[in-house]
Amino acid sequence: MTMTAEKPDPVAAPDYRAIKTRQQATWASGDFAVVGTTLQIVGELLAEAADVCGGEQVLDVAAGNGNATLAAARRFATVTSTDYVPALLDKGRARAQAEGLDVAFQVADAEALPFEDGQFDCVLSTFGVMFAPDHAKSAAEMLRVLRPGGRIGVASWTPDGFIGQMFRVVGSYVPPPAGVASPLLWGTEAHLHELFGTGATLRCTRREFNFRYRSAEHLVQVFRDFYGPVLKAFAALDGDRQAALQRDLVELARNNDRSGGRALVAPAAYLEAVIVKR
Repeated sequence: MTMTAEKPDPVAAPDYRAIKTRQQATWASGDFAVVGTTLQIVGELLAEAADVCGGEQVLDVAAGNGNATLAAARRFATVTSTDYVPALLDKGRARAQAEGLDVAFQVADAEALPFEDGQFDCVLSTFGVMFAPDHAKSAAEMLRVLRPGGRIGVASWTPDGFIGQMFRVVGSYVPPPAGVASPLLWGTEAHLHELFGTGATLRCTRREFNFRYRSAEHLVQVFRDFYGPVLKAFAALDGDRQAALQRDLVELARNNDRSGGRALVAPAAYLEAVIVKR
């Protein structure tokens, strides 16, 4: 996974198939839902920003454990939830069933969506599509399956926010694959204009999500145990390097803490974008 916001140098085309295979294994490791369920408010805000309405056909791309999926279904939309990691869809399915929500779940690659042109009124993604390695292809696919006048709603971590900083720390220990654009570029308005600007209009809003944990050490332990990219990074290091990464991540969390010593409250900046297809 790419952990910095710089664009890659012009080199030989990366092997996207191999990269996605490794990514699938990364996101299937641990239990992303432990972190993912804490992000539910982002899905709710995104559904409001994208003006999801009852009866609309909504697609959640790289849905993970279904935060945007549930938000859209709660608004009585007809929702199809997709991800290329079946285990993540199982988590979303269990959540939908617990709430009695009728949602279709389908394994799908964001870069090759198995749907007809113009099939959906709205396409959503919360911290999901940003990790697809071929940005242009996934953006083009989201536009393709959207009807003219339809909306895309995307939430992406920014390069300068807490999660962007975390990715840079992890990337300094476990370098990202060469030649692949950083997922953090999705958190910049300029990059979204590059991806969508010729076929859509954009409205971007910078927001913050507060990571709330018992302490800096608690946050790092949860990410180390359950968040695939961090779990895999620790697994790739020897004992001394693991200890160093642990110290650096705890220090980062403490530096971002705004709780006043009561616990840990770390605001993480993200970009909320609503893209209207022409």
